[in-house]
Amino acid sequence: MKSYISYLIPLLFFFSSCDSFLEEYSQDLTYAKTAADLDEILIGDGYMKVPENNAGIGLGSSDGYYFPWLHVMDDDITQINTGGTWIGTVFTEFANFYLWSEYPYTREGEEVEDSDWKRLYKHISAVNVILSKTEEMHDQPEKLERIKGECYFLRGMYYFYLANIYAKPYAKASAATDLGVPVKTTEYIEDVYFKRNTLQETYARVIEDLTEATRLLKGKEHKTVYRAGFYAAHALLSRVYLYMEEYEKVLASTDTVLQGGYTLLDYNQRLALVVPDQYGNIRDGVSVTYKDSPETIFSQGGYCFAGQYNMSVMDMSNFNVSDDLIGMYSREPGNDLRFGSWLGIYKDPYNPLYLVKKLVDTRDGMVSSECLLRLPEVLLNKAEALAMLSREDEARDLIEELRVKRVKQGTYVALDKRAGEKLVELIRDERRRELCFEGHRWFDLRRYAVHSRYPYSKPIIHDQYFYNNTTWQLEYLGSYRLNEYASEPAYVIPIPRSVIEFNKGNMVDNTARPQREMFKRF
Repeated sequence: MKSYISYLIPLLFFFSSCDSFLEEYSQDLTYAKTAADLDEILIGDGYMKVPENNAGIGLGSSDGYYFPWLHVMDDDITQINTGGTWIGTVFTEFANFYLWSEYPYTREGEEVEDSDWKRLYKHISAVNVILSKTEEMHDQPEKLERIKGECYFLRGMYYFYLANIYAKPYAKASAATDLGVPVKTTEYIEDVYFKRNTLQETYARVIEDLTEATRLLKGKEHKTVYRAGFYAAHALLSRVYLYMEEYEKVLASTDTVLQGGYTLLDYNQRLALVVPDQYGNIRDGVSVTYKDSPETIFSQGGYCFAGQYNMSVMDMSNFNVSDDLIGMYSREPGNDLRFGSWLGIYKDPYNPLYLVKKLVDTRDGMVSSECLLRLPEVLLNKAEALAMLSREDEARDLIEELRVKRVKQGTYVALDKRAGEKLVELIRDERRRELCFEGHRWFDLRRYAVHSRYPYSKPIIHDQYFYNNTTWQLEYLGSYRLNEYASEPAYVIPIPRSVIEFNKGNMVDNTARPQREMFKRF
């Protein structure tokens, strides 16, 4: 029988993909003799790659951006153009995600390889091999412990992303029976077909790995936000526990991170020099998510919004910030500095006004738009946990602590004494304003829908346009609807068909997603 793992996370592919480095050792790591050797392999094959500056943003790439389509399925974004020029290229790539199609990994009717599934399992395969190899080494025990800690962190993170992409959101009432993803923690190839673990088993692996990472990384030297550290492990743990509604454990991890010396940026100071041009464009603004920010805890992978045409979303010039998200910045009192400076504004005489995610300033060091841990998230995780534990005054104080750094000086007004569901709604709204386009919104909408105490779901409507190259006008084609979660299988990305077919019924098939009908709303 062919090994399932050689197909799902092919070790031969893993080794052949990095021949230029491993040929110095051997394809079975026989010549990796020291902790330094393993550290190099960890950097090269354990961590997400940062794409080259000219890397395309699309499907099926083994060296491009990781799941950039995560940004186009939710209610924070809308499509603005597509057409007969290069300007429509990215929309063509992501149209089936934006329109929640039956099988989104297709391009113009042709199926495309799901490189995200393949790459995440490839990273897991790499760290499994490295963890096994550390047991054979005895030099530099402190360094080996740090390497092991980073491996556990990465494996926990990858299984967390896999579960939230390819499985239902975690719900306490059904996690023991809901299907998660296949979990493998050994380095050797097994001559079996693998099945999907339950969601509870998948999350248990995530928690166990991240907990072990905190043990091994505690007190270890941490030189860069591009490598996992003790506080990064606790920050991610706080996110995982939040998804699981384990609120006391959320507080334990967030309180640990808050001892790490991270501080909030004051946007009144950071954005003081931002000056719009004659059209109101903010072209040379100051980034607020960057490597050396006092808020940044950890980052890996690329930033798919950076370096693109006219500061537009992803060159992703085909996509705009939605009116729904724009409206969020005026829902609370005060002049929110994130609006029009952090997001940025672009307009010219030939195009409509639109808002876009602010370019990262590469001089300060780029961070990821999909895999980033920042202090504001930790504060929001803690505030949500406090609210759920009826410690509402403390939750409001944390939101005030964040908002006072985000609202223009002289316009800040203290929030009213909201409680219960209204306070939870405020925290969720603040989370949306603060963390937009950092890979959170789609996952948050999923978990809100199955929340045991304050469930929330909404239909999302995405409009589709065509850019007429002759008239230079946008032409509205129609709209598509994503229903509320309870009646909607498209909140889960299908496991690759090739994986389902290979396993001959051992992997339960994906729940069928409907083929959507366009409708007119204008």
